[in-house]
Amino acid sequence: MATTQRDQPLPAGHRIELAIGGMTCASCAARVEKRLNRLDGVRATVNFATEVAQVTCPDTVTVTDLVHTIEATGYTATPPRQPALPHQPVEPAASAADPEPPGDDATARELALRQRLLISALLTTPVLLLAMIPAGQFRHWQWLALTLASPVVVWGAWPFHRAAAVNLRHGAATMDTLISLGAIVSYLWSLYALFLGTAGEPGMRMALRLLAPRGSADDHIYLEVGTALTTFLLAGRFFEARAKRRAGSALRALLELGAKHATVLRDGVERRVDVATLIVGELFIVRPGEKIATDGTVVEGTSAVDASMVTGESVPVDVGPGSTVIGATVNTSGRLIVRTSRVGAETQLAQLTRLVTQAQAGKAPVQRLADRIAGVFVPVVLVVALGVLVGWLLLGAGSAAAITAGVAVLIVACPCALGLATPTALLVGTGRGAQLGIVIRGPEILESTRTIDTVVLDKTGTVTTGVMALVDVLPAAGVEPDELLRYAGAIEAASEHPIATAIATGATDRLGTPPPVADFVGLPGLGARGTVEGRAVLVGRVQAFADAGIAVPAEVTTALAAAAEAGRTGVGVGWDGAVRGVLTVSDSLKPTSAEAVRRLRGLGLRPVLLTGDHAAVARAVAGTAGIAEVIAEVLPADKVAAIHRLQKQGRVVAMVGDGVNDAGALAAADLGIAMGTGTDAAIQASDLTLVRGDLVAAADAIRLSRATLRTIRGNLVWAFAYNIAAIPLAAAGLVTPVLAAAAMACSSVFVVTNSLRLFRFAPGG
Repeated sequence: MATTQRDQPLPAGHRIELAIGGMTCASCAARVEKRLNRLDGVRATVNFATEVAQVTCPDTVTVTDLVHTIEATGYTATPPRQPALPHQPVEPAASAADPEPPGDDATARELALRQRLLISALLTTPVLLLAMIPAGQFRHWQWLALTLASPVVVWGAWPFHRAAAVNLRHGAATMDTLISLGAIVSYLWSLYALFLGTAGEPGMRMALRLLAPRGSADDHIYLEVGTALTTFLLAGRFFEARAKRRAGSALRALLELGAKHATVLRDGVERRVDVATLIVGELFIVRPGEKIATDGTVVEGTSAVDASMVTGESVPVDVGPGSTVIGATVNTSGRLIVRTSRVGAETQLAQLTRLVTQAQAGKAPVQRLADRIAGVFVPVVLVVALGVLVGWLLLGAGSAAAITAGVAVLIVACPCALGLATPTALLVGTGRGAQLGIVIRGPEILESTRTIDTVVLDKTGTVTTGVMALVDVLPAAGVEPDELLRYAGAIEAASEHPIATAIATGATDRLGTPPPVADFVGLPGLGARGTVEGRAVLVGRVQAFADAGIAVPAEVTTALAAAAEAGRTGVGVGWDGAVRGVLTVSDSLKPTSAEAVRRLRGLGLRPVLLTGDHAAVARAVAGTAGIAEVIAEVLPADKVAAIHRLQKQGRVVAMVGDGVNDAGALAAADLGIAMGTGTDAAIQASDLTLVRGDLVAAADAIRLSRATLRTIRGNLVWAFAYNIAAIPLAAAGLVTPVLAAAAMACSSVFVVTNSLRLFRFAPGG
């Protein structure tokens, strides 16, 4: 018999994600996680909010083994999709990484809950009114109440009964067990009181009490308890499902953001193809208003690209030949021809989505404690409820008080809010981060953002643009600035050196196309020379003029020294045997860097500039950006040592960088933050990734992470406090089952809605 891919052993240490179905509470997730972790060599984490299991396996375990283990626990598992063949269109399908079932399934589940809730509420309302208002209790009213309550307790509560039965069959108890028992006990006792007790007699009267009733229970019915319990909890489940769907909206938007088709140039002919058929190096056309099909480099055309959904930047970015563009961003104006650089799972959007998905499926350390508590909570509650029932009977309070208190304990103790406290906040926080171009790699990162006190900033590409630009034109006496720049620009236009490019670009921007150059000769490490408009022009370092036998005046030497002191690079320009002036170029500060440093200070962080550049250059940049502490002239290995040195001083360090030479330091830091415009090595070594190359986003990322952590802690405090306070009150008979059901439902809704407040997080604070 053929072996399927599901039966193939997984590579050692391979991590897969499985979509788990049938979970209804945190204790369900804890059971699945515990069962998976019993497999030899398997490490699993199950997230209740995202309904995803992240599993790391040895090579002796297959996907089928994992699925069978989960099914044996009483739940369903969907294995990962098989990868599409190269250049083969992919049909939309459910992904185990999706935060919710794909649109239609999630909506259908929500609509089914809504229908069940509305019908149950419609039948429950008259039952509650009849039980609460003695004046409205007509002769034989209790039998009408029974007629209305029966569909609610049986059909309305069926999801709870079904889940409880499945768990019982597998020898487990979950939150559904508590709900189902509460509804069934109250209903069955009502039947006993109606048919075998005195509650069915004509003219029976009762009122809804806030405290447990005393005496016998055979003259008292609990139909309002079963119906209200079911309706309140269905309402909680409905609002919870709707909130979870909304919480995952940001990630779903990312998943659906990419273009579906592209117009490619093949053999000089335009063809409309599925985006899945694109290959690296291929040319495709992007017309105004279209989405860019995949990551690439512009080879022809100019335009402004709206990258707001991917990077969080609200202002369109101008692009032209040589500019890098990101797939799924929108071309707003001109026609572009783009050469693909990445396709499929390698694109920036795909990597962003994958990182966000992995983060949402993970768990913060504080949540693991909550899960362990939830895993043993339900069995303990069952024992406590039984003890309360027996205790009240032994105290002689009567069966009515005993049943009321016991059922109230069952209901009020459900650990719903406890299980939702962390995953919902994490879901919303990472989703909001994705909207703003901030990728939080995992939930454990949140703890790091709370403790850091020092932020180390790489210079080139992080604090500065990483591109040399012309700063000053300093002509000698009797020389016009435009003349000096025109001759220098003509020579440097023929060179590919970064300093030459900066001068040539500056000259072109100010004066237009430079004059042609003849007899061009590059002087490696020194400069270049050539003939411009009949004049022999030399551009370069002082040594180049000395080698040519040209004396360098004191004023030029002074200007070059002043440029070096200011952290700039000075270049001499001369012709006809004399030095005629100096041009200075510099790697300019990004427009937002100074503001970013101010915001980082506002978060209680001490900024440090770390660079391999010269100390004078580093000090000049640091002074402009507002950074007091500078570590300069370090090699990549020294950057790691510098991080370790700061840590040995007792500092908790965050590192922000973008280059290959920053990867080691990013990994060594307590918190690594990579600029998404940087290299893959830097991004892979980081804990947080900023999709746009704006240092202000680093402050926003730390603020968002801390806000998410505060929300998680607030949720957990509420959930723990609720259960700790409510159980003794219910056991003491101070909380009736109806109030317990309402309080439990409200507790879960509170936790979810509190998490949704993170959607209001605004950058720039």
